[in-house]
Amino acid sequence: METDEKFNNKNIVFFDGECGVCNFWVQWILERDKKDKFLFSSLQSGFGQKFLSDRGLETKQFNTLYLLKPDGNYLIKSRAVLEIAGLLGGLYSFLKIGTLLPTSLRDRLYDMVSRNRMKISAQKCFLPDQHQKKKFIEI
Repeated sequence: METDEKFNNKNIVFFDGECGVCNFWVQWILERDKKDKFLFSSLQSGFGQKFLSDRGLETKQFNTLYLLKPDGNYLIKSRAVLEIAGLLGGLYSFLKIGTLLPTSLRDRLYDMVSRNRMKISAQKCFLPDQHQKKKFIEI
């Protein structure tokens, strides 16, 4: 990935830009990111596609959330979700108790939601405000 100054110490959330559920959660994180720890990019964007292809990951299926850490490591599925909760801090960090469950169980639940996400929520057009727009690398 590019080493751009604006990415320093940021966690980048890669999400399905065409999914209403995903867009809802991106907006939810944006509203709670008081410490400015996150940037966002859709998996369909050029930046998202480069992230996937550089790591030999699937570039046509967008059913997985990825969290790229500042150290260059990335987390997927439930690990990414729980890490995001921990980074948000406050009451949300208590969600990290979910790490007590086996990853295979957590990821099965994640996959079930992922498979049904288009049924769960109709596509919503999320329009970030001016401050929030600065947190998007590419949509």
